[in-house]
Amino acid sequence: MTRPTASGHTDPTVQPVPASVVEQVDAADATLQNPKRAVVSLGANLGNRLETLQGAVDALEDTPGIRVKAVSPVYETEPWGVEPGSQPSYFNAVAVLKTTLPPSSLLERAQAVEEAFHRVRDERWGPRTLDVDIVAYADLHSDDPRLTLPHPRAHERAFVLAPWLDIDPAAELPGRGPVAHLLDAVTRDGVTPRVDLELRLPE
Repeated sequence: MTRPTASGHTDPTVQPVPASVVEQVDAADATLQNPKRAVVSLGANLGNRLETLQGAVDALEDTPGIRVKAVSPVYETEPWGVEPGSQPSYFNAVAVLKTTLPPSSLLERAQAVEEAFHRVRDERWGPRTLDVDIVAYADLHSDDPRLTLPHPRAHERAFVLAPWLDIDPAAELPGRGPVAHLLDAVTRDGVTPRVDLELRLPE
């Protein structure tokens, strides 16, 4: 669950997962019948941002039919689509899940987690205590306006692509190609790894 590098060194932005935790997650995984792989992005720019992201990861893991397999390093990001300096910066991360929930149920759970952290949807691009977006669900393509898959803007967002690549160097965004190539094509300006912060994989 750590990202290897060509030189064989460990990426300093990726915290190693204790073997005991990996064993517990893999054992829990066996309770899921025919799970699908899903990728979710997490963001927060109000309140205790790190605590909120950790709470979201824990809430997802506590959901029947979901197992959190990997959690990325934390990135600090300038708000998207708004005037610079008009909002606090975001903490962003990505989690890889295995789930037996269909996409619609996973969306309902993601929104319930947002609401538990008092997410308010007053304005587009507005500040929020928590944002949980489904980036991809297996290789599914959907034009449903309630849940478009894969996420229609993920391929142009470094704050999604960079943490995703950290935990899965071979990741591909369905219909768009390798995440590494997508990340090379966008700017990382305003997207900074926070090596001093860490999200824990649930035990």
